[in-house]
Amino acid sequence: MIIIHAKFQLQADQEQAFLEEIRQLITGSRAESANFSYDLMKDTENEYVYTMVEVWADLAGVESHNKSDHYISFVGKAPQYLARPLDVKVYESKEI
Repeated sequence: MIIIHAKFQLQADQEQAFLEEIRQLITGSRAESANFSYDLMKDTENEYVYTMVEVWADLAGVESHNKSDHYISFVGKAPQYLARPLDVKVYESKEI
């Protein structure tokens, strides 16, 4: 499994627009066959900070996702919402 944490630090005046736009990304991503979960979490300590927690079957699923229309559309618009560059961390989950 591949787990991705994508941290968004938003401009204060762009939060509502971001939330409206990201809904399409969430819906489309959850419909992908390689996706196990795709959840946006709001930081409880820092205002205007969100983390997308994604769980994918494998790297091929992530690669397919990164080529999807809903992903490409969102990534093209994302910079207008951000106060800082997107912070993405990718993890590989292995059974212990």
